[in-house]
Amino acid sequence: MNVIHTAKDLAAAGRRVCLSIGVFDGVHLGHQQIIRKTVADARQREGLALVVTFDRHPSTIVAPAHVPPMIYSQPQKIRAIETLDADALLVIRFDEEFSRQTGEQFVRALANDIGRIESVCVGADFVFGQKRSGNVALLKQLGGEMGFQVHGLAAVALDGETVSSTRIREAIRSGDFDAAGQMLGRAYSIAGRVAHGDQLGQKLGFPTANLDTKGLLLPANGVYAAHATVRKQIHRAVLNIGHRPTLQNPAPEMRVEVHLLDFSGDLYGEEMEITFASRLRDEQKFASLEELKSQITKDIEAARHAF
Repeated sequence: MNVIHTAKDLAAAGRRVCLSIGVFDGVHLGHQQIIRKTVADARQREGLALVVTFDRHPSTIVAPAHVPPMIYSQPQKIRAIETLDADALLVIRFDEEFSRQTGEQFVRALANDIGRIESVCVGADFVFGQKRSGNVALLKQLGGEMGFQVHGLAAVALDGETVSSTRIREAIRSGDFDAAGQMLGRAYSIAGRVAHGDQLGQKLGFPTANLDTKGLLLPANGVYAAHATVRKQIHRAVLNIGHRPTLQNPAPEMRVEVHLLDFSGDLYGEEMEITFASRLRDEQKFASLEELKSQITKDIEAARHAF
């Protein structure tokens, strides 16, 4: 899959283009239905399947006080979309200038840069453009004028309820990773770059990789047995999510710390993806670092048994 950042980079060379548009956070079952329909259209018409998304949630610009925590990091989202066999992914920079486009301006600009749009596939309730001026009705109006077909697909249901990013977030917050995974169509995971920390784990004898998960939704604080994928290798791990209350920091920060079992090496700057095996315990405050160290030893043993 070719990842591009302007529509002109598609270089369709006169081929028909079938596209889907959406934020696609989590690339859940509903999103997959939309993208698969786009791919099917493209194959039937011997054209290109193009997925159009954004480099951040639009609310980051238009409603910063109401930005939802993201289920997936951008690299996770790109990998998930790639599994659906699209030919190209257009990641549009969503900035202040872009946000001022109306829905109609957005579609006409895409058509001008892409060339021959054959079909557009979105969710039935999808809205876009300044002041949410674009919707399926507008797309059908423009499609009639410009010669493309529009598919506004109904939401996918699971267990009698609509699959949505909001519902997945609720499942993650409650610790129901199985439900989240069913709606995602794959095991729930979090991912981030390994960043420099304060080396506390190293000092205690249990070095940890500190993940940068800014902007991501995180499960409840606590200690988990997990699998960590880094450099295409899967490692057993113990994961701690929390504010490290034992340190009595006057301004505690949320930390996501991963101790890889039976591993040593430098991982700074690498992306690491975490899938959850089981929850071991709640976050706790200990009377001393020695007591914390003793508990970490127990956590590691509990993780080994969990695997």
